[in-house]
Amino acid sequence: MGEASRRAVLKGGLTVTAVGALGFATARSAAAVTAPVIHSTAEWNARPASGAIVVENHKPTYIVVHHTVDPGNNTDYSLAHALQISRDIQNFHMDTRGWIDTGQQFTNSRGGFVTEGRHRSLEILRGGTQHVQGANVANHNSECLGIENEGLYSTVDVPVALWDSLVQLIAYIAHQYGITPEFIKGHRDFNSTECCGQVLYDRLPELRKAVGQQLGLSVARLDAPEWPLLKPGDTGPQVMTAQRFLRAAGFAVPTDGVFGKATAAAVSALAAEHGLSRDSCTAARASDESGYLGSDIWPLIVPGGRSAAAWRSELSRQ
Repeated sequence: MGEASRRAVLKGGLTVTAVGALGFATARSAAAVTAPVIHSTAEWNARPASGAIVVENHKPTYIVVHHTVDPGNNTDYSLAHALQISRDIQNFHMDTRGWIDTGQQFTNSRGGFVTEGRHRSLEILRGGTQHVQGANVANHNSECLGIENEGLYSTVDVPVALWDSLVQLIAYIAHQYGITPEFIKGHRDFNSTECCGQVLYDRLPELRKAVGQQLGLSVARLDAPEWPLLKPGDTGPQVMTAQRFLRAAGFAVPTDGVFGKATAAAVSALAAEHGLSRDSCTAARASDESGYLGSDIWPLIVPGGRSAAAWRSELSRQ
């Protein structure tokens, strides 16, 4: 199905048997999607961008979920707090990262308040034909629209208010751009990072289903297999497989199935060799992820150009 046809399904009320190039979703009917309240950069008193905002003359392909890590799991659920974290994130991105503005297009607070991140993101989203280029998914910013969710979700779950607002926001973005639910991703699906936290990442199939319901789509396949994320300290067959691939690529690492210092150093060297960014979202300021082996490293070492889905299936059987 072509892009124009897919958009017509989502916005025009057509009924079809399949939606999306990968055949993940089938349409029942195109539901009306209510635009959420999104507080603009003017409302949270954003600083002016220090450079020109780039507007991509096409729609984004992916909607990417992040967690902020810091600020953490705050219990202030007020709008005032949501506006303050937007200012804090912008200050960090501009003053520490050296970016021209906030990196993500939108921010979602633990209280369920959504704010515009990078300038012009809200205006361009409402148009539905272009998108503002952010700085939240390294090497993929021209195709991704990012949402920072306040908090740290590696071991704890998101608040109900945040979840509900995330579903509504993504449904609206998907409706505007004709994006089907299989293109809802976590940051780790693109870069070697913990983001969006293991707990929230594990809920992405649930998120795809909830968004599909908002859009009036029955999502036939909720999972979207990607490369596994391996970190220093991990052990097991997947680590051993990665070590064998690294050795074949010329790195002197053991094949003991223990992700130790030598393996982390090899991964870091490989990332540097290929110019892969290690600090592409707010979460990176809370931990050193330089030795993580994820979605941008696996394709560099897996022989034969096999897909993530094929290797994920094989690795899961080990």
